[in-house]
Amino acid sequence: MAEAVRIDDLAQPVLTPMIAGAIAATPPVSYSAQGVLAAARAATGLSDFGAMDFVERLEVWLQSFDEDKGLNALGRANLLADCVRQASTRLRFEDAWKRHPEIAGIAIDRPIMIAGLPRSGTTHLVNLLAADDRLRSLPLWESMEPVARSEPAPPPQDDPRRHDCAAMWGQFETMLPLMPAMHEMAPDGIHEDIELHGPDFSGYLSEWVSRPYRWRDHYLSHDQTPHYRYARRLLQYLTWVRGPDRWVLKSPPHMENLAALNAVHPDATVVVTHRDPLAVLQSAITMIAYGDRIRRTVDLAELATYWTDRIEVLLRRCVAQRDVLPRAIDVRFHEYMADQMGTIEQVYELAELELTPAARTRIAGYMQANPRGKHGSAAYDLRGQFGLDPDALWERFGFYTQRFGIKREVF
Repeated sequence: MAEAVRIDDLAQPVLTPMIAGAIAATPPVSYSAQGVLAAARAATGLSDFGAMDFVERLEVWLQSFDEDKGLNALGRANLLADCVRQASTRLRFEDAWKRHPEIAGIAIDRPIMIAGLPRSGTTHLVNLLAADDRLRSLPLWESMEPVARSEPAPPPQDDPRRHDCAAMWGQFETMLPLMPAMHEMAPDGIHEDIELHGPDFSGYLSEWVSRPYRWRDHYLSHDQTPHYRYARRLLQYLTWVRGPDRWVLKSPPHMENLAALNAVHPDATVVVTHRDPLAVLQSAITMIAYGDRIRRTVDLAELATYWTDRIEVLLRRCVAQRDVLPRAIDVRFHEYMADQMGTIEQVYELAELELTPAARTRIAGYMQANPRGKHGSAAYDLRGQFGLDPDALWERFGFYTQRFGIKREVF
């Protein structure tokens, strides 16, 4: 494996002409909920958003973005575009739901749900399980725009949503060529179902691209069960578009919403992945800091504080809610890396799904074609780059590491 690349300009990024030009060429935008809704109506030709309670959450999103004074013009414009995209999806979804009442009768059969810390192997694990074509999964292109722009939905290889996704993330990785070493965003790679909460204007995704303190506090103070129900409806639509009806899904914030997840999917098999939270933190904040150069003024101390606090909340809620799950398995990162196929076998057994020779072959093929570090790796330095004390952090997260027997990786 090649030597890990250290990003030496995290604190004071040296902008390429492409990044600097993109920021300079972006006109200023203003935020208003009515402006977002009008833009979505214009983009889709539709007008019915369904239940309008989401507007309050949209307003909190927008106010949080306005209060984030670190955002540059490109960062603000991209967040506005995300809001219009989500509102447009909501319009298309409500339209499809009304015209096809049979969607409401679609079953979601015993899904396999992966909940775990970001950067703890969830992406690799869900892609391994998704290699079994008896399971339905959510590729990146479909997660970002889950409702087809026309009916019937075209085959994936011809779908304009997929082509647009490939173009967007291709440009992103051209600007940030080291990003795939930390987290590849391939259009056909399996992504997070937390995206399905976006059209209901909930979830924690905006925290990865801004510092939305107001939204964070709103999100953490509200029960997420209604938004899990909304996402389940979207799963019914997606199953109606094409099967099979047994899903494999993953999202790190499931870890802090295990009670809501269980309330909406009581027949799910839940795989909770665990890892040294210091390894998670250093990976996450390095990746975010690298991406921040295109969207904001970089402040490593603020970023480190925000995500240290955020991960602690997530872990405390996981510890508090873990025992509500009737069918779950805890997967420790070091054990998973040591025996990936053994972990797969345990998941299949718990899910009461036969690991057929064909499924085993497909999973092994994906594993061989996608080894860890396929796109290189990044060097991480909590102390040197972010001023954090690993020993103090390990002690701070002791409530979690002791509960789940976590092996320490970062010293």
